[in-house]
Amino acid sequence: MSTEEKGVFAGVKVLALTWVMVGPLTLRYLADHGAEVIKVESISRPEVFRLDPPFKDNIKGINRSGTLTNFNCNYYSMGLNMNLPRGREVMKKLISRADILAESLSPGTLKKWGFGYEQVKEINPSIIMASFSMQGQTGPRSTLPGFGVHLVGLSGHGYLTGYPDRPPCLVYSAYTDSIVPRYGAAALIAALDYRYKTGKGQYLDFSQFETGLQFMTPVLLDQSVNGRIWERMGNRYAYAAPHNAYRCKGNDRWCVVSILNETEWEVFCVIAGGKMPCLKDPKFATFLGRKQNEEELDKLMESWTLNFTPEQTMAKLQAAGLPAAIVQNARDLFSDAQLCARNHYWVLDHPEIGPHTVDSLGFKLSKTPSYVNKGAPCLGEHTEYICKDILELSDEDFIELMNAGVLQ
Repeated sequence: MSTEEKGVFAGVKVLALTWVMVGPLTLRYLADHGAEVIKVESISRPEVFRLDPPFKDNIKGINRSGTLTNFNCNYYSMGLNMNLPRGREVMKKLISRADILAESLSPGTLKKWGFGYEQVKEINPSIIMASFSMQGQTGPRSTLPGFGVHLVGLSGHGYLTGYPDRPPCLVYSAYTDSIVPRYGAAALIAALDYRYKTGKGQYLDFSQFETGLQFMTPVLLDQSVNGRIWERMGNRYAYAAPHNAYRCKGNDRWCVVSILNETEWEVFCVIAGGKMPCLKDPKFATFLGRKQNEEELDKLMESWTLNFTPEQTMAKLQAAGLPAAIVQNARDLFSDAQLCARNHYWVLDHPEIGPHTVDSLGFKLSKTPSYVNKGAPCLGEHTEYICKDILELSDEDFIELMNAGVLQ
């Protein structure tokens, strides 16, 4: 089978003690392109997303979470109780054959089990070990547990989100969890390239806090250079007017419009001016005037957009070269013509959930395209296969470990 058919990471063996979003999504970049990713978990400590809705048919179950399926495609799942000495012996066997060991446990957890980086190197000198944690493995707050939603506030994103006359808002979901995997995948690829050239592994210490700051660069630069602190602006933007989400015809239907310069404003006035001569008012003639009268301008904009559906509003403005887009809900996204044309959604099968849809990763490699041949695994679904076919344990040893509760 050619590299194109296998995937660019064919032959790369990854051992994953990761959960929730950051670690699993990072490793999906490798798994979707051919890497063998073994997810190690236990019935006593299952992946957190296994307990997270939505559940198939609204029936709770450890293998029925739609959230889990989206981030764990192409994985193998092995049940293993690391609290037992014999479980740690099995882990040593897994480490000895791995190219990458990735973990997102609380800092220090693996070291207590005897699998810190220095200890892991003794088992497998060329291994690449990656730790994904809230704030890194060092520093005064390194051991604090938490989730990405906490880092939304700590990294400053929450302070900027919301309206100036209201408290900060929580950015949808754990926003920093969406940032780290892009950097994480690139760093792992760089480490693999370094090992390919030198034969040496290394340790990657990811701080979700620090990585999240990358998207705060303009804010940090403004404070550093000008001593200015950005404040909440709602949907507005300092360098555009109008700039907001405007209500359209229909129930809870909206369209985002952004006018960035005088040329765009003149074009908009031609489109809407026939029904809105008030736009010709001198107080809207310049950017500064529109900014000073932005609240009134937003009301005028909405009086125009309410005459059209968001699709019609977007089509009219985009046809004239103006930035505009529908505010889409989940139903809209599944029928989005662009996403469908790009085959963004993949339909996979699952033993309990059945056929279900997952996202692709948003890019395509022409020579080594990604592929998915299995959905997210049930807990411990591949334990026997991994023990017998990969670790080459005998039937007797496998049964003995099962009976001892090691492989659960």
